[in-house]
Amino acid sequence: MAEGDVKVLFMPSGRRGVFPRGTPLLDAARSLGVDIDSVCGGRGLCGRCQISCVTGSFAKHQIESDVDHLSPFSATEEKFEERKSPLKEGRRLSCHTTLLDDAVIDVPAESQVHRQIVRKEMESRDIRLDTATRLYYVQIAEPSLEDPRGEMQFLFEALEREWGVTRLTLANSQLHALQAALTREDRSVTVAVYQEHLITGIWPGLFDQPRGIAIDVGSTTVAAHLCDLNTGEVMASAGVMNPQIRYGEDLMSRVSYVMMHPEGAELLTSAIREAINGLFAELSTEASSQVEDILEIALVANPIMHHIVLGINPINLGTAPFALTTSDAIDTRAAEIGLSAHPEARLYCLPCIAGHVGADAAGVILAEAPDRNEEMTLVVDVGTNAEIVLANNKRLLVCSSPTGPAFEGAQISSGQRATIGAIERVRIDRDTLEPRFKCIGSDLWSDEPGFSEAMSGTGVTGICGSGIIEVIAEMYLAGIITTDGVVDGALAEHTQRITANGRTFSYVLHRAGDPEASDVLVTQNDVRQIQLAKAALYAGIKLLMDEMGVTTVDRIRLAGAFGSHISVSHAMVLGLIPDCDLEQVTSAGNAAGAGARMALLDRAARVEIAATIAKAERIETAVADDFQAHFVGAMGLPHQSDPFPNLFSVVAPPEAKVVESPDAPKRRRRRNSRAGA
Repeated sequence: MAEGDVKVLFMPSGRRGVFPRGTPLLDAARSLGVDIDSVCGGRGLCGRCQISCVTGSFAKHQIESDVDHLSPFSATEEKFEERKSPLKEGRRLSCHTTLLDDAVIDVPAESQVHRQIVRKEMESRDIRLDTATRLYYVQIAEPSLEDPRGEMQFLFEALEREWGVTRLTLANSQLHALQAALTREDRSVTVAVYQEHLITGIWPGLFDQPRGIAIDVGSTTVAAHLCDLNTGEVMASAGVMNPQIRYGEDLMSRVSYVMMHPEGAELLTSAIREAINGLFAELSTEASSQVEDILEIALVANPIMHHIVLGINPINLGTAPFALTTSDAIDTRAAEIGLSAHPEARLYCLPCIAGHVGADAAGVILAEAPDRNEEMTLVVDVGTNAEIVLANNKRLLVCSSPTGPAFEGAQISSGQRATIGAIERVRIDRDTLEPRFKCIGSDLWSDEPGFSEAMSGTGVTGICGSGIIEVIAEMYLAGIITTDGVVDGALAEHTQRITANGRTFSYVLHRAGDPEASDVLVTQNDVRQIQLAKAALYAGIKLLMDEMGVTTVDRIRLAGAFGSHISVSHAMVLGLIPDCDLEQVTSAGNAAGAGARMALLDRAARVEIAATIAKAERIETAVADDFQAHFVGAMGLPHQSDPFPNLFSVVAPPEAKVVESPDAPKRRRRRNSRAGA
């Protein structure tokens, strides 16, 4: 770094660079290829290039970041606020903000050109409708001098007389609502009663639009579904990226941030609650409803997200024994944790199972019910922290495994999240080693007419999780990489797709036509990152299979957004999951969200999941003796020793080959004693 240069890190992309002091942030972002919008060309007119500076110490990047490391608020920004509207607190226009010192910059979703397509969609499932909150319409008798009782007592009497509802209490906040509602001449009101005893809402006349929210708070995405509590219908669904990514891409990074910053827990809690409230407002608008109509919320999350949303410091989950503050289900007022809904809206959080097996896993179990069938069923929710369930009607085993963010595009050279322009499907010709692929945003393969025109708006920007799985599996099947995951550099003599990259080799998946754009490569390190991630997942699965005493499973369900979009056969070729009849490997969709919806709409489901979790057996991978051995074996493609008869009965295996890894220690050549003889 030259004197006068400063460092900048952009989140959530993770792109960083060194620039001269005084460089405009927008210029720095563009030079690094950061996804940031600007329509006015940096004139400070459109306001689309908004960013914020993250305050804190980022030891990994050797950056101390502070808002004072950016230039003061400019005259252009002041004029923008006068002309349009005040910027959100902490927001700046990157086109008129310059770097004065090292900084970490957050680019919010609304400032990104390629906003993430959140692909957690609610599937239609049969759910018994028996909500905890019910509406009752009553007419209240007129008060009189002869009967000095209060209006609340008249209300209780009417509810008992007309509906048989007894032993009621009224939430204090609703006393004013009761008074206001009785201004109608006919003294008719609609009352919301929670769990048959607590009055949580009062409206004048007839109110018939009760709403509920089922929400899945993941480490990467937050998905929510607005439901009609009368019918169970999903009225609207939406999702956003978890804004906590600016503090760390994976869960442990966020816990580390909390450990290093006294205010870290509050920052993470505030960020996720703001995102949730934004989703509530968005869903209500889409459904032509009001946030005040939301009377119930059912929430699932992994343990760390669960604690952070509730305002509980997650620091104990960062080290053994990974103690939960509470594993029980939570039933409280949503307002107590700052969620925007009806003032007395109830929040129900499904129970957590273990230190790294959370309420989202409970939601998956509730939705999938693997413990009710004779078949040995494996349920895998793939994320930055994979949650694994193995069960039949005799036993239920659960564990988690730290896969990391590689499957979501992080730590991959050309990796990115699932946005328009990302490669999501790949096929490689075994003879020519030429690839063809599909991108999000187009139904055409890259070798079909019209593909270039279809992608002209965005271009091919990178490769997302499903594409990463497929390209590495295809590279293995085509003989480009070995069972050990080594890219065969000898193939460079036969195809220009194999290129040298230092001491290792890379595969060129896409050549950028634009000189300013980058090629999409699969490097040797990319292969290693995927091997490490899939080995961690497979090792966790093997631990459960060992404990269950089985060598095969009858059925596999892939849960979550990632599981919905990966190719089953390619996942098995990679060794992500054990061998199984391919027809018995299916997507469970957003099973965690489906479980949340069941808990929202059916009171009995809450009782059921509590009983199910009570009998679950927890396996802790962090202290399991055999985890490392299983991990090493699972580094192979698909595995070093486990057979895959079902897979290779329908997929032709590659020819066996051995290529020495450049990272392997060199063997000394034995001197020939007869040399020179």
